[in-house]
Amino acid sequence: MAKYIFLQYVDESHAPRPGSPELMQVIDAFAKYLEEVKSAGAFHDGDPCQPSAATFSVTSHGGQAKTTDGPMHAQSPWLNGYFVLDCKDRAEAEMWAGKNPAAQFGGTVEVHPILKLS
Repeated sequence: MAKYIFLQYVDESHAPRPGSPELMQVIDAFAKYLEEVKSAGAFHDGDPCQPSAATFSVTSHGGQAKTTDGPMHAQSPWLNGYFVLDCKDRAEAEMWAGKNPAAQFGGTVEVHPILKLS
């Protein structure tokens, strides 16, 4: 089995507001998705991310670190969470990405195979 990281990007300006029925629909969809990947034995890790206002980026040049508030690219969609799943191959990873609620609610799921170093 190979590990894949699934990065969930959504348009933060269209995200459901706290306490709204739409947010409860999204939360329920993610709970069902999590239950499904766990039942399949694919789940390794995953969590939601805080809003982009909590994000910061760090660069370092000549030993001097510089921190900037916000995402690396100001116009980037919001990275609202991630999953790390064990998948037998790319086809299985594509299947899980297609079932991810972020993809189903108008966002994008970016999938990266994880390079095993040990």
